[in-house]
Amino acid sequence: MRDMLDHRSNKPWWLPVIVAVGGGLMILGAVIALLNPAMLLSKGAEINGAVRVYAGYLVSRNLAIGGLLLGALVRRARGALSVLMLLAGVIQILDAVIDGAEGRWVLVPGVAVLGIAFLFGANEASKASER
Repeated sequence: MRDMLDHRSNKPWWLPVIVAVGGGLMILGAVIALLNPAMLLSKGAEINGAVRVYAGYLVSRNLAIGGLLLGALVRRARGALSVLMLLAGVIQILDAVIDGAEGRWVLVPGVAVLGIAFLFGANEASKASER
């Protein structure tokens, strides 16, 4: 990560920031889904078996992707980081589209911005791995 933050290097300083923040948010979302799945629902919605099953899927998805993003960053594995950021970006954009289609407009901007940031970061990490 140090060489990515070095101003003399041609690697952007914002790339590890996006990965650290985005990966951390994905892991935080997994912890919330695991410990308090009611936070994922609209007010008044009931927690039932189906909610718990899908919350479990969210936990495993977000823990895996968030952990691998942070691991690739620490290991300076730019090729893997690029692919993981692309995957995370596409997932976030799809989540934003679904949030919009289901009327959760408060969530759309944050999720979309994170998705776009991951996609820009994936492009930059891909360029950096080619150098």
